[in-house]
Amino acid sequence: MSLSGHLKDGVHHLDIRVYFEDTDFSGIVYHANYLKFCERGRSDMLRLAGVHHSDLAGDGMHFVVRRMECDFRASARIDDAVCVDTRLKRASGAKLVLVQTVKLAEKVLFEAEVTLALVNGAGRPQRIPPEMMRAMSQA
Repeated sequence: MSLSGHLKDGVHHLDIRVYFEDTDFSGIVYHANYLKFCERGRSDMLRLAGVHHSDLAGDGMHFVVRRMECDFRASARIDDAVCVDTRLKRASGAKLVLVQTVKLAEKVLFEAEVTLALVNGAGRPQRIPPEMMRAMSQA
């Protein structure tokens, strides 16, 4: 298994172990860390689709989170092995909309719909290049 997870049937899967640093004083994952888990999932999905952040930065572009709607359903605990699933819901213009879930076995612990925008160095929206759009739709 790759450090970047794997793609299967249009969904990116990334396994993550919950460490002490991910938890609060009670051994439960601190709520903000679900956002970090999802960031790793998004970054690795893009990487496996051939979209590398370092290449984007070299071209003066980067993705920013434009919107995120989160649903916290249950808690992960220290030593749990969770899976972050990421799938592309839609892509258009300068935006990607992704659906991400953090699961423990088949139980959904956290779900988010995330809108990313591609921007240039001045922070202005940048149309997603056609080759990147193709790569994302085939991931």
